[in-house]
Amino acid sequence: MWERIKHMLIKEFIQIFRDPRMKGVIFLMPIIQLLVFGYAVTTDVKNVATLVHDLDNSIASRELVSRFVKSGYFNVVEYTDSEDRVRELMDRGKVGAVLRMSKGFEDDLRAGRTSQLQVIVDGTDSNTAGIVLGYSSKIAGQFSTELLTQRILRSSGPLGQTGRVVVETRAWFNENLESRNFYVPGVIAIIVMLITLMLTSMAVVREKEIGTMEQIMVTPITSAEFILGKTVPFALIGFADVILITLIGVFWFEVPIRGNLALLFVATALYLLTTLSIGLFISTVSQTQQQAMMSTFFFYLPAVLLSGFMFPIANMPPLVQWLTYLNPLRYFLVIIRGIFLKGVGPSILWPQLLALAVMGFLTLWLAAKRFHKTLA
Repeated sequence: MWERIKHMLIKEFIQIFRDPRMKGVIFLMPIIQLLVFGYAVTTDVKNVATLVHDLDNSIASRELVSRFVKSGYFNVVEYTDSEDRVRELMDRGKVGAVLRMSKGFEDDLRAGRTSQLQVIVDGTDSNTAGIVLGYSSKIAGQFSTELLTQRILRSSGPLGQTGRVVVETRAWFNENLESRNFYVPGVIAIIVMLITLMLTSMAVVREKEIGTMEQIMVTPITSAEFILGKTVPFALIGFADVILITLIGVFWFEVPIRGNLALLFVATALYLLTTLSIGLFISTVSQTQQQAMMSTFFFYLPAVLLSGFMFPIANMPPLVQWLTYLNPLRYFLVIIRGIFLKGVGPSILWPQLLALAVMGFLTLWLAAKRFHKTLA
């Protein structure tokens, strides 16, 4: 068995690297796309999932929160008085901003002292975080101006000292709000998907077109060995691309890696299992390489658009948001950004890891069911 698989692996590597242009696709294209997407920008932000940490719970603090909600930029998902809850939701990526007001917020305003509103944002996406901080400053500034105006109108004598709101901001995970720190890890996921889909989707159909399927039919190799021999080389290429882009991201773009590298490779293995299986399934249902290529891009482009890489999933229509749960790229983006920027581990990322494992094995089973060692 292992001898037959060995010869299949040798055959696939020879076939892959025989064409000099294929070497460019495998190794040069990831570098080019990394440089392009590493400096990309994002779109406008709205409906930011917001956690309110209001320790004062006064009329003034509730009024300020109401201003944030009415702006349309913030969507309050929860109120809490626990610091641990704030950290948990930020680590899990459930909220993108936290509005924190300490006890005595309203008393300071009434006494003419400065009241502080702390806005904590998820700095993983630097562009989004910067926009959120801009929204926060504007809303708090308007609130402070209205307080000053009301005090002037009510004053019957000389204007005394007036209270105001000062925004104290803090970005978690991506302190300098550099956009490349958000995009470079995502490029790894996109490049790996593109390379593995392109190579694997044409693996079986190519054998039919060049006429080597007849030769394989008369050999003692089994279907499982054939599939294994077709997928392992592409998995190794995928790992090579991950290492290549990671090295460039760390040493060229200076993107930090705060998490466990072993967890990154485990997650990559599950992700490769999914993408390779999808590509193999496409190959089994295609009759020509042109069909396989078109089917690959028919899957790839929507997968990128619905992954959250360029456009926030929260801004999409509800029906489209449900479709994103069928997208493996969505889960791997959460994993790779969590490992690079947040340094979180399996206790946080296990839902995404489980989703990739289920999708990978299910898709591989479907591909194996579709594959027959025949010319049909």
